[in-house]
Amino acid sequence: MNTRSKTVSGSLLWMLLATAAQAQNYAITWYTVDGGGGTSTNGVYTVSGTIGQPDAGTLTGGNFTLQGGFWGVVAAVPVPGAPLLTITRTATNSVIVSWPLPADGWVLEQVSAVTGASWSQISPPYTNDGTRAWLVVPTPTGNRYYRLRKP
Repeated sequence: MNTRSKTVSGSLLWMLLATAAQAQNYAITWYTVDGGGGTSTNGVYTVSGTIGQPDAGTLTGGNFTLQGGFWGVVAAVPVPGAPLLTITRTATNSVIVSWPLPADGWVLEQVSAVTGASWSQISPPYTNDGTRAWLVVPTPTGNRYYRLRKP
């Protein structure tokens, strides 16, 4: 292979890579945070919404989906002396709330706001393998807090 054919091959490869990379030129080049709301349109893309709206809904078009609203919080609230509570998100739109065993006398509770709301007990039985207990729950809309409490 001579130098000219190496250069042509290298140039052809570079052009193919550059063409493939150009197909992915999506960017948000500027933004602003304002009150009110409205619609922005450019070609085939349209975005509508407002700031501070708890659930702005879902926008879809072609292969794109824009899910609006705020991200909810799913969190463990530590309780002194309680087994360590762990929360894990799954790929199937649920969360696993788990804790180590033994945990005799401890009950699992949930609430949507840490202050000003009453905790409600999630009644057993919980799944366990002898070393950990757990409960699988759908990912909540909004916030959800979990704790272990010994009544």
